[in-house]
Amino acid sequence: MTEVAAVIGDVVGSRLAGDRPGLHARLQQLLDEANEVLAPAVPLRITIGDEFQGCFADVGQALAATLHLRLAALPGLDLRHGIGWGEVAVLSAEPRVEDGPAWWAAREAIEAAKSDAGRAGLREARTCYRLADDTTGPSGDAVNAALLLRDQLLGVLSERSLSVLRGLIGGSTQREIAAAEGITPSAVSQRVRGDGLAALVAAEERLGRVR
Repeated sequence: MTEVAAVIGDVVGSRLAGDRPGLHARLQQLLDEANEVLAPAVPLRITIGDEFQGCFADVGQALAATLHLRLAALPGLDLRHGIGWGEVAVLSAEPRVEDGPAWWAAREAIEAAKSDAGRAGLREARTCYRLADDTTGPSGDAVNAALLLRDQLLGVLSERSLSVLRGLIGGSTQREIAAAEGITPSAVSQRVRGDGLAALVAAEERLGRVR
Protein backbone atom coordinates (compact mmCIF):
# COMPACT_ATOMS: atom_id res chain seq x y z
CA MET A 1 0.00 0.00 0.00
CA THR A 2 1.14 3.56 -0.77
CA GLU A 3 0.58 6.71 1.30
CA VAL A 4 -1.22 9.45 -0.63
CA ALA A 5 -3.59 12.37 -0.11
CA ALA A 6 -6.97 11.07 -1.25
CA VAL A 7 -9.57 13.68 -2.25
CA ILE A 8 -13.32 13.21 -2.39
CA GLY A 9 -15.40 16.09 -3.72
CA ASP A 10 -18.99 16.91 -4.54
CA VAL A 11 -21.16 19.79 -5.73
CA VAL A 12 -22.93 21.75 -3.00
CA GLY A 13 -26.70 21.87 -3.52
CA SER A 14 -26.59 19.75 -6.67
CA ARG A 15 -29.94 18.09 -5.93
CA LEU A 16 -31.61 21.43 -6.62
CA ALA A 17 -29.99 21.76 -10.05
CA GLY A 18 -32.54 21.84 -12.84
CA ASP A 19 -30.09 20.85 -15.58
CA ARG A 20 -28.42 17.68 -14.30
CA PRO A 21 -26.76 16.78 -17.64
CA GLY A 22 -25.39 20.32 -17.88
CA LEU A 23 -24.03 20.13 -14.33
CA HIS A 24 -22.35 16.80 -15.10
CA ALA A 25 -20.79 18.18 -18.28
CA ARG A 26 -19.47 21.27 -16.46
CA LEU A 27 -18.01 19.15 -13.66
CA GLN A 28 -16.32 16.84 -16.13
CA GLN A 29 -14.82 19.85 -17.92
CA LEU A 30 -13.47 21.20 -14.63
CA LEU A 31 -11.88 17.87 -13.75
CA ASP A 32 -10.36 17.42 -17.21
CA GLU A 33 -8.79 20.88 -17.02
CA ALA A 34 -7.57 20.27 -13.45
CA ASN A 35 -5.96 16.98 -14.44
CA GLU A 36 -3.95 18.76 -17.13
CA VAL A 37 -2.80 21.55 -14.81
CA LEU A 38 -2.34 19.69 -11.53
CA ALA A 39 -1.07 16.28 -12.70
CA PRO A 40 -2.49 14.31 -9.74
CA ALA A 41 -1.04 10.94 -8.78
CA VAL A 42 -4.41 9.40 -9.66
CA PRO A 43 -6.51 11.54 -12.04
CA LEU A 44 -9.64 13.22 -10.75
CA ARG A 45 -12.74 11.44 -12.04
CA ILE A 46 -16.48 11.45 -11.46
CA THR A 47 -17.51 8.35 -9.53
CA ILE A 48 -21.28 8.65 -9.19
CA GLY A 49 -23.74 11.52 -9.52
CA ASP A 50 -21.96 14.75 -8.60
CA GLU A 51 -19.19 13.07 -6.57
CA PHE A 52 -15.58 12.85 -7.76
CA GLN A 53 -12.25 11.67 -6.43
CA GLY A 54 -8.52 11.55 -7.09
CA CYS A 55 -5.16 11.21 -5.32
CA PHE A 56 -2.18 13.52 -4.81
CA ALA A 57 1.38 12.80 -3.77
CA ASP A 58 1.21 14.93 -0.63
CA VAL A 59 -1.25 16.94 1.43
CA GLY A 60 0.06 20.29 0.15
CA GLN A 61 -0.75 19.34 -3.43
CA ALA A 62 -4.21 18.19 -2.41
CA LEU A 63 -4.87 21.44 -0.55
CA ALA A 64 -3.78 23.46 -3.59
CA ALA A 65 -5.97 21.30 -5.83
CA THR A 66 -9.10 21.91 -3.77
CA LEU A 67 -8.62 25.67 -4.01
CA HIS A 68 -7.87 25.44 -7.74
CA LEU A 69 -11.08 23.49 -8.31
CA ARG A 70 -13.25 25.82 -6.21
CA LEU A 71 -11.90 28.92 -7.94
CA ALA A 72 -12.41 27.35 -11.36
CA ALA A 73 -16.00 26.39 -10.49
CA LEU A 74 -17.19 29.54 -8.71
CA PRO A 75 -19.52 31.33 -8.96
CA GLY A 76 -21.54 28.87 -11.06
CA LEU A 77 -20.77 25.77 -8.99
CA ASP A 78 -19.66 25.47 -5.39
CA LEU A 79 -17.54 22.45 -4.57
CA ARG A 80 -16.92 20.71 -1.25
CA HIS A 81 -13.88 18.51 -0.52
CA GLY A 82 -12.64 15.98 1.97
CA ILE A 83 -8.91 15.20 2.07
CA GLY A 84 -7.49 12.10 3.75
CA TRP A 85 -3.81 11.24 4.22
CA GLY A 86 -2.94 7.58 4.60
CA GLU A 87 -2.39 4.33 2.74
CA VAL A 88 -4.27 3.31 -0.38
CA ALA A 89 -4.45 -0.14 -1.94
CA VAL A 90 -5.36 -0.67 -5.61
CA LEU A 91 -7.82 -3.55 -5.75
CA SER A 92 -8.41 -3.39 -9.51
CA ALA A 93 -6.58 -1.52 -12.26
CA GLU A 94 -9.37 -1.50 -14.89
CA PRO A 95 -11.82 -0.29 -13.87
CA ARG A 96 -9.74 1.31 -11.14
CA VAL A 97 -10.92 0.38 -7.67
CA GLU A 98 -9.11 1.55 -4.55
CA ASP A 99 -9.52 1.05 -0.84
CA GLY A 100 -7.66 1.86 2.34
CA PRO A 101 -7.33 4.28 5.25
CA ALA A 102 -6.76 7.37 3.08
CA TRP A 103 -10.18 6.91 1.48
CA TRP A 104 -11.87 6.25 4.79
CA ALA A 105 -10.27 9.42 6.17
CA ALA A 106 -11.33 11.43 3.09
CA ARG A 107 -14.91 10.23 3.48
CA GLU A 108 -14.87 11.21 7.14
CA ALA A 109 -13.44 14.61 6.16
CA ILE A 110 -16.10 15.48 3.58
CA GLU A 111 -18.84 14.48 6.02
CA ALA A 112 -17.20 16.75 8.61
CA ALA A 113 -17.17 19.61 6.09
CA LYS A 114 -20.91 19.11 5.51
CA SER A 115 -21.51 19.08 9.25
CA ASP A 116 -19.46 22.24 9.80
CA ALA A 117 -21.42 24.09 7.11
CA GLY A 118 -24.61 23.32 8.99
CA ARG A 119 -23.44 25.33 11.99
CA ALA A 120 -24.51 28.96 12.29
CA GLY A 121 -21.03 30.49 12.28
CA LEU A 122 -19.45 28.14 9.73
CA ARG A 123 -21.82 28.21 6.75
CA GLU A 124 -18.97 28.84 4.30
CA ALA A 125 -17.03 25.70 5.38
CA ARG A 126 -16.31 23.59 2.31
CA THR A 127 -13.03 21.76 2.94
CA CYS A 128 -11.82 19.42 5.67
CA TYR A 129 -8.78 17.21 6.25
CA ARG A 130 -8.33 14.00 8.20
CA LEU A 131 -5.21 12.02 9.06
CA ALA A 132 -5.87 8.28 8.91
CA ASP A 133 -5.51 6.30 12.12
CA ASP A 134 -2.04 4.95 12.90
CA THR A 135 -0.53 7.20 10.22
CA THR A 136 2.15 9.87 10.52
CA GLY A 137 1.35 13.07 8.67
CA PRO A 138 0.41 16.77 8.90
CA SER A 139 -1.58 17.83 11.95
CA GLY A 140 -5.30 17.80 11.30
CA ASP A 141 -5.99 20.61 13.76
CA ALA A 142 -3.49 22.99 12.16
CA VAL A 143 -4.57 22.28 8.58
CA ASN A 144 -8.28 22.49 9.38
CA ALA A 145 -7.86 25.80 11.19
CA ALA A 146 -6.31 27.23 8.02
CA LEU A 147 -9.02 25.69 5.85
CA LEU A 148 -11.86 27.17 7.91
CA LEU A 149 -10.40 30.64 7.46
CA ARG A 150 -9.66 30.07 3.77
CA ASP A 151 -13.22 28.92 3.12
CA GLN A 152 -14.70 31.84 5.04
CA LEU A 153 -12.73 34.41 3.04
CA LEU A 154 -13.38 32.65 -0.26
CA GLY A 155 -17.08 32.15 0.38
CA VAL A 156 -17.92 35.85 0.64
CA LEU A 157 -15.97 37.13 -2.38
CA SER A 158 -17.73 38.82 -5.27
CA GLU A 159 -17.38 37.48 -8.81
CA ARG A 160 -14.89 40.25 -9.65
CA SER A 161 -12.78 39.53 -6.56
CA LEU A 162 -12.77 35.81 -7.41
CA SER A 163 -11.42 36.69 -10.83
CA VAL A 164 -8.72 38.88 -9.31
CA LEU A 165 -7.78 36.07 -6.92
CA ARG A 166 -7.47 33.62 -9.82
CA GLY A 167 -5.05 36.01 -11.47
CA LEU A 168 -2.97 36.48 -8.34
CA ILE A 169 -2.68 32.74 -7.69
CA GLY A 170 -1.86 32.22 -11.36
CA GLY A 171 1.10 34.58 -11.02
CA SER A 172 -0.27 37.63 -12.80
CA THR A 173 0.70 41.10 -11.62
CA GLN A 174 -1.93 43.52 -10.39
CA ARG A 175 -1.38 45.62 -13.52
CA GLU A 176 -1.93 42.57 -15.75
CA ILE A 177 -5.08 41.67 -13.83
CA ALA A 178 -6.37 45.23 -14.16
CA ALA A 179 -5.91 45.11 -17.94
CA ALA A 180 -7.65 41.74 -18.19
CA GLU A 181 -10.56 42.90 -16.03
CA GLY A 182 -10.90 46.30 -17.65
CA ILE A 183 -10.42 48.15 -14.37
CA THR A 184 -7.70 50.36 -12.94
CA PRO A 185 -4.67 48.99 -11.07
CA SER A 186 -5.88 51.06 -8.11
CA ALA A 187 -9.21 49.19 -8.13
CA VAL A 188 -7.34 45.87 -8.14
CA SER A 189 -5.14 47.03 -5.28
CA GLN A 190 -8.20 48.05 -3.26
CA ARG A 191 -9.72 44.60 -3.72
CA VAL A 192 -6.47 42.87 -2.79
CA ARG A 193 -6.33 44.80 0.47
CA GLY A 194 -10.00 45.10 1.32
CA ASP A 195 -11.08 41.54 0.50
CA GLY A 196 -8.11 39.82 2.10
CA LEU A 197 -6.84 38.47 -1.23
CA ALA A 198 -3.19 39.00 -0.32
CA ALA A 199 -3.73 36.95 2.84
CA LEU A 200 -5.40 34.18 0.81
CA VAL A 201 -2.47 34.06 -1.61
CA ALA A 202 0.11 34.06 1.20
CA ALA A 203 -1.78 31.33 3.08
CA GLU A 204 -2.02 29.26 -0.09
CA GLU A 205 1.73 29.43 -0.61
CA ARG A 206 2.25 28.07 2.91
CA LEU A 207 -0.43 25.41 2.66
CA GLY A 208 1.15 24.20 -0.57
CA ARG A 209 4.30 23.36 1.39
CA VAL A 210 2.49 21.08 3.87
CA ARG A 211 3.99 17.60 3.81
